[in-house]
Amino acid sequence: MFIPFLLVSLISSIDVTAIAVSRSEYPLSQGVAHGPSTRLTIGNTVLAPDGFVRPATVVNGMFPGPMIAAQKGDLFNIEVVNQLSDESMFTLTSVCDGLRGALIIYDPDDPLASMYDVDDATTVISLSDWYHVVSPKLLGVPSIADSMLINGLGRFVGGPPSDLAVINVTPGKRYRLRLIQMSCQSDVKFSIDGHSLTVIEADGQLTEPLVVDQLQILAGQRYSVVLQANQPVKNYWVRGLPNTPGANYIGGVNSAILRYQGAPAVNPITIALPPKNQLQETNLHALPVDGSGVPGIPGYGNADINLDLEVSVKAPDFQFYINGITFGNTTLGNHTVPVLLQILSGARQATELLPAGSVYVLEANKVVEVTVGMQSAIGGPHPIHLHGHAFDVVQSAGSSTFNYVNPVRRDVVSAGHPGQRTVIRFVTDNSGPWFLHCHIDWHLAAGFGVVFAESPADTPAYVDPVPAEWDRLCPIYDNQPNFTLPHIPNIQI
Repeated sequence: MFIPFLLVSLISSIDVTAIAVSRSEYPLSQGVAHGPSTRLTIGNTVLAPDGFVRPATVVNGMFPGPMIAAQKGDLFNIEVVNQLSDESMFTLTSVCDGLRGALIIYDPDDPLASMYDVDDATTVISLSDWYHVVSPKLLGVPSIADSMLINGLGRFVGGPPSDLAVINVTPGKRYRLRLIQMSCQSDVKFSIDGHSLTVIEADGQLTEPLVVDQLQILAGQRYSVVLQANQPVKNYWVRGLPNTPGANYIGGVNSAILRYQGAPAVNPITIALPPKNQLQETNLHALPVDGSGVPGIPGYGNADINLDLEVSVKAPDFQFYINGITFGNTTLGNHTVPVLLQILSGARQATELLPAGSVYVLEANKVVEVTVGMQSAIGGPHPIHLHGHAFDVVQSAGSSTFNYVNPVRRDVVSAGHPGQRTVIRFVTDNSGPWFLHCHIDWHLAAGFGVVFAESPADTPAYVDPVPAEWDRLCPIYDNQPNFTLPHIPNIQI
């Protein structure tokens, strides 16, 4: 049995921050970034990022984990040392209970570099929901996040006035802020009082500049926005409002601080005004760096491969189904051999890959159009993430129009609410088994996912030779204490 460990949950295209938990104020002055060759030690500690003390999982003693930074084209070589010992949480290396961070790829030839002056570790903003209960206990009961953390700090309703993250800026400078949404469930409306934001990137893909005053960011999504520090010198609230019932900013919850150089170290007194220019995905357009647009023949259904994925939820267990099939890997005790191992072993024909009904085999060098339709899949909007590809969003959820000329290109898209659909296109030029799933952890655990087995006959050539460490992972996994996720009778959706 082999389950790959996940070190970094989200990717933007620049830096991320790591918080030393003992700091009383977090000015986003990051320590030395880890390069593409590094060691990460995964361990346990007790921390209180929102004022509530609980055990958690950390990387090199830090929460969130340290950033891993590299230049475009670099080769990664990351050693992971598992020192997890708290059996109230997962003891395998995966993303849970605070084990989150970001992998950052710098592009030295960024065509939009002239739009900003500062773009480093001080300009990255991570957003993540936080729970006061350890993750193994969350899947069996309805769960709502206790707080929203901005750069690893926050407050919860009724809790103490714990420290908030501080973003320091110099008057007159332009900052490229990297917004990284690391939540398990919550989507967030992000804004900064008194400032507009110019979107220039979505999920690592450059966009034509678009000015907004608020962005809804779903779990797994990333944006780059340019902030101009052109307002009076003082403190301004940074706001990250989650979609939890009754969410507000009272007492500094769901907030951080933007502090101009020369302003006193006090809380802001700025007021949240209703947004007038919220981000609409249909207004985002990919920056045509290489002149390429949407692949294939324009028009709905005109791709080489056209897939219709209809999503529904069935009672009483509230499992998610795609075309009538729930993904078989819903519990650690009820899984098939991973699709990649099935392909490498050669024991099965492509059409026999498991789990049955959840693996779609795609030929190489074909234009694929995927329609994700929401039937009875409540709990939206659902952030749909495809591994292995960025895709063109030719129809956004809630929109009746198609764009086969210059839509946004990204890798996490909203599939919206029941009755809505999303249409994406990509080219099968990256052989491998690629997961398409909802980025809300509860929905994934309840079967919301499929695998695209892309040109499986070509896949073995990309992992030849297989590293010796590969064969060691199965025995290591099998020697871990048996742990099965609970049955999910009342999952929060």
